[in-house]
Amino acid sequence: MSADSDLPDEFAAPTWVEAPPPRAIPPGVGLRVVGDVHGDARAFAAAAQTDLFVVQLGDLTDSGPDSAEALRIMFRLIDQGRGLFVLGNHDLKLGRALAGREVRMDAALAATLSQLEPELANRALAEIRRAPAWLVRAQPDGGTALFVHGGFHTDMLTQSPPPAPEGRVHGILARALFGEPTGRIQTNGYPERSLRWVDRIPNGLTVYCGHDTRSTDGRPYVRRGNGGGMAVFLDTGAGKGGHLSWMDFPP
Repeated sequence: MSADSDLPDEFAAPTWVEAPPPRAIPPGVGLRVVGDVHGDARAFAAAAQTDLFVVQLGDLTDSGPDSAEALRIMFRLIDQGRGLFVLGNHDLKLGRALAGREVRMDAALAATLSQLEPELANRALAEIRRAPAWLVRAQPDGGTALFVHGGFHTDMLTQSPPPAPEGRVHGILARALFGEPTGRIQTNGYPERSLRWVDRIPNGLTVYCGHDTRSTDGRPYVRRGNGGGMAVFLDTGAGKGGHLSWMDFPP
């Protein structure tokens, strides 16, 4: 059992996918941190028009009108040395589908797959395998920022993110991709997720994440924890009837 006592130990060793080293944020750059895109390529194109280095918080595809173009925008940023994305649960599911593994097919994923020509599909699979599950960065103000899709775990401050396994995701990687599910299903059909992990964010650390649309006013939702840290939720419903949000940070 790890220091985060409600996270169970692994009961089976996963088989890891071989992949190149994950991408990283260059030193000394200013950042634009972008929330879940979900196929809203038009909004993502606007977010990409910046001299700042783009850190996109995962879930590039599904639900919105043009997942293929959202991927192309991200890959252009990568090729130009101007951005990267952290791994989201939708990205992982897309990668597994592209690799020929069995996944639960829904309408959103089927629409994404139908948009991908072979060259783009191959590039997507390669980049998903290189996407880090979280990133930690010292901020100019003396604090620390952690970028992750789903949720925080204290071990993220001392461990490097593992590559995605071929089988079921467990432990710290499950926290990164899915947050902290309670095991209950909400009336909207989505899993209920606890925010208890916010109380474990230490003082001086800010976690920037997506995955959950927590905002009630269209702006990123900010939640302070009992440990002195803070979480900022940037998913404001892009591709799902909302809009895309981002935050800028100077070098």
